[in-house]
Order: sequence, then structure tokens, then C-alpha cells
Amino acid sequence: MINIQNLNKRFDDYIAVKNVTLHIKKGSIYGLLGSNGAGKTTLLKMIAGLYKQDSGELTVDNQQIFENVAMKQRTIFLADSLYFFSNATIKQMADFYRSVYSSWNDERFHKLAEAFPLETNKKIERMSKGMQRQAAFWLTLSAMPDYLILDEPLDGLDAVMRQKVKNLLVQDVAERNMTVLISSHNLREVEDLCDHIGVLHHGEIMIEKDLDDLKSDVHKIQVAFNGDVPTSFLEPFNVLYSETRGSVLLYIVKGAKEQVVSHISSQHPTLFDLLPLTLEEIFIYEMRDVGYAIENIIV
Repeated sequence: MINIQNLNKRFDDYIAVKNVTLHIKKGSIYGLLGSNGAGKTTLLKMIAGLYKQDSGELTVDNQQIFENVAMKQRTIFLADSLYFFSNATIKQMADFYRSVYSSWNDERFHKLAEAFPLETNKKIERMSKGMQRQAAFWLTLSAMPDYLILDEPLDGLDAVMRQKVKNLLVQDVAERNMTVLISSHNLREVEDLCDHIGVLHHGEIMIEKDLDDLKSDVHKIQVAFNGDVPTSFLEPFNVLYSETRGSVLLYIVKGAKEQVVSHISSQHPTLFDLLPLTLEEIFIYEMRDVGYAIENIIV
């Protein structure tokens, strides 16, 4: 389990992470979302033990992670910008991983060759971006980490390989109780994988919720009335967005689904549709309240 309490990190005059508190359960897949420059990568690097916090508490399985060799053997950080030794092949990098990670599994490395059809004796730096990403996942998953921290993990992979990687991650979570922390701008990918979401903005946590709870609390509705719109319409709810499309009104509202449906039905609209929202749409509407414009984004 990852416990974070009032975590802070600054670089000179720039505050990258401010009073962040998170609790990431063992065996979960946690999605860390946020605007550009929100502090996501800095937070991930602190959780991986690459940066030391200025203040606050950060423990993994009740242990400090910074300069903790034993914990780092159980934790892998797969960065957005991949790094391999110069002129190294996959086989040579596998030898290095084997020497570093006590949990390295040769049997799994050979088995994963079926999922990642790469030449083990070819220099990785001569491979395409997507092939290098495959090599990184091949090595990482063969090391059998307990905690896997991913920054833009699927960038460069084609659709088929993306699905393979997602299946392998879910398999390891289910079978080994591995904990995965993912930061990505591709919210559709995060939505497919994650069971819990945290939204970071300007270094601070805005929202932290179970994904199903987050979706059940925000709704897109379309309504139309025969005549004037009732003055009490949607009064009990927090309206995140409204738009008029001819005689049809579109709203994004926060509230319990049953209460929203019951209240709108009591207003006797001639048209009423409750439409599903994607995680990407929820993120856009939530960010509107902190200064992100969403005009012309509605689909």
C-alpha cells in the first residue's frame, strides 16, 4: 500500500507538489490525471524513490522508499522517456535486470517472447519508438515488480500491442496482486484500466475517487420542454455546463443518478435523455471550475 500525507516538493521558486495526500491500495490500478505541468511526473518520481520530498510522509508498505534498496527492488518506474544502455541489446539488458532485481523470472522472460516479437540480439537504440516501448515492458514485466509506476506508458504502441500490454498488466494485478500507478494524457486508455482516479492540478489534488463512483456522480442530460423551461429546473443540482441546441437543452450536472432522474421527470419534459459520460468528458468538465475553458469541446 502507498500512503502519502501532506507531501511537498519544490524546485527553487517553483512548487511542483503541494500538500498532496493519497492512499493507493495494494493490488489496485490507480490513474493519476492532470493538466500539463500539474506535477504528475514529480509525484511519480517521489513515489519511485528517485526524488526526496521536502516535507510530508511517503511510505510504501510502511517503509520509506527513498534510498531503500530492498523496496526499490520491488518497484519499477517506467518513464515517458525510455533509457537503455548505449548499444545494448534486449538480451544484454535482460542480464542487467537479472543482476538488479532478485524477483527476475527467466521463465517469464522467455514466455513473454510470444507477446513481444522482438530480436533479442538487436541493439535497442536501432529499434523504432514502439519497439523500444515493447522492449521496456518485456523487461519490466519479467522483473515481476510488486509496484509498477508508469508515466505515459502506451505512447508509441499500435492498437494491437496496446491491448496486449493492458491485458498483461491486468493479469499481473489479478494473479500477483501487483499495484499499478499510471499517469497518462490518454484518458480513454486510463478508463479501460483503472479502478481509482486522482486529479492533480497546480501540484494539488482536486479529486480522488473510485472510478465507478466518479462516473455515477456526473451526468450528461438532454431535455426539451413544450413551452418555457420551469424556473426550478435543476435547482437542487450543481450544473457544470449548459448549452442550448435549438429547442434541446444540454446539461452536465453533478448529483445522484436516482435524484437527477426523479427531479427532471417531475418537471414533465417532452424529451429527456440521460447520456453516458466518458472519463475524458468528466475530466474536462471538472477542470472547467479551475480555469480550463471547455468551449467547443462538447461532443
